[in-house]
Amino acid sequence: MSRNPVVVTGIGVVTPVGTGRDEFWDNLLAGRSGFAPVSSFDTSAHTVHLGAEVRGFQGADQVRNLDASRLGRASQLAIAAAHQALADAGLDSSAGLADPGRAGVSMGTTSGEPLEVERFDDFFLASDLAGMGTEFIVRYPCHVIAANVAAELGFEGSATMIPAACAAGNYAIAHAVDLLSAGRADLMLAGGADAFSRITYTGFARLGAIAPVTCQPFDRNRKGMIPGEGAGMVVLEPLARALARGARIYAEVAGYGLSCDAHHMTAAHPEGAGAARAMERALEVSGLNADEVSYISAHGTGTPTNDRLETIAVKRVFGDAARRVPISSVKSMLGHTMGAASAIEAAVCALAVHCDRIPGTMNLEEPDPECDLDYVPNAARELPVRVAMNNAYAFGGNNASLILRKCEM
Repeated sequence: MSRNPVVVTGIGVVTPVGTGRDEFWDNLLAGRSGFAPVSSFDTSAHTVHLGAEVRGFQGADQVRNLDASRLGRASQLAIAAAHQALADAGLDSSAGLADPGRAGVSMGTTSGEPLEVERFDDFFLASDLAGMGTEFIVRYPCHVIAANVAAELGFEGSATMIPAACAAGNYAIAHAVDLLSAGRADLMLAGGADAFSRITYTGFARLGAIAPVTCQPFDRNRKGMIPGEGAGMVVLEPLARALARGARIYAEVAGYGLSCDAHHMTAAHPEGAGAARAMERALEVSGLNADEVSYISAHGTGTPTNDRLETIAVKRVFGDAARRVPISSVKSMLGHTMGAASAIEAAVCALAVHCDRIPGTMNLEEPDPECDLDYVPNAARELPVRVAMNNAYAFGGNNASLILRKCEM
C-alpha cells in the first residue's frame, strides 16, 4: 500500500461485553452477550425492549485532564478508549513526541452527542429553554468528540470527525492511515464512538429493525439488530517508529477500500454492488488476492436484508474462496454500536491477526439457504490469521472495507 507501512500498536475498547483489551477479547471468545433490557430510559411505548448498553460506565472516572461534567457521554467513552489504547501501546498522553503537533485524532460517529439533543428537546417540551444553559453549544456538535480527545491528551495535530454512520470507524482509520503514510503525522489515535440514545433506538424501532429477543446474524429466523453503544480506538504509527521504540505490533494496515452505493438513503444496493466495490478496492490497494484472506469480520447486523446482501457481495468478490474463508459477526454479542462498530471490529481484526483466533457468530441456530457460507457458528475458532478484512456498511450507501495483516519484517 505504502512506502511507509502503518501498524497498530495499541487497542482501547469500551463495549457492552467488556472494557479494556483483555476483558473484551476474553468475553468475545467465550461468546458472552451484552444484551439486556434497556435501563437508561423507558421503552414501554415500544414493542422491543433489549439494548446493549455499557453498564456501570462512569465518565468522571476516565477523564483525567478535562472537566467531565462539560463532556457528553460519547466524548467520555472515546476518551476512556483513547487512554486505554495509549497505555496498551506503552505511551503516555504526551505520546513521547518532541512535537505534539504531529500527533492527531481521527474519529467516526453516527449520532455525535445525541443525549444533548434529547436534553434540549426535554427543555423545549417543558417550555423552559432558559433552563438548558449555554453548555449545549459546546457539548452537542459531533466534531467536539475528536476535539475533546485531542484536548484531553494534548495532541495538537489533525483532529477530524467523520460522521459516516455505521461505517465511520473504518473511514476514520483510513483517514489516519493516509496522514501517516503521507508523512503528515507521527502518531494517530483513530476510532469511533457513539452513546446509547432514545433517538437512535426509536428510529430503528420504527423501522422494524430491532430484534425482539436476540441478534442472530445470518440465521434463517433473524429478526434484526440490537442497538448498542461504545467506543473503539487504535494507536497507529509508522512501522519504522514502532520498531525504533520496541513497540508490540498487532498488525499492519495493509489497505482500505471505500465506495458509495448511490442507490438509497437506507436500503443497500440490491446486488451488493457498493459493498463488493469496497472489498475489491481494499484488496487491490493491499496487493492481495481474495484467496489470501484468512478471516472476514462481517458487518453482520442480523437484519434480513443486510445479511443476505453481504453474503451476495462476498460471493461476488471471493468467488470459489467465499466458501473457504471464515466470516463472523461480533454484533451477535455486542449489538450494533453504530459509529463505534467498525472501529471496535477493526480492533477485533487486529487481535485475530495477533492471536490467531477468531470469535464466533453467536445465536446461529438454523442455517439460512441464502446465507450459506462459513459464519463460524456459536464458538470461537483457532486458526492462522495472516490477513483479516473488516467490512462496514452504512445508511447513505457508505461502504468501507479495511484490511489488516501480520507485520512481516
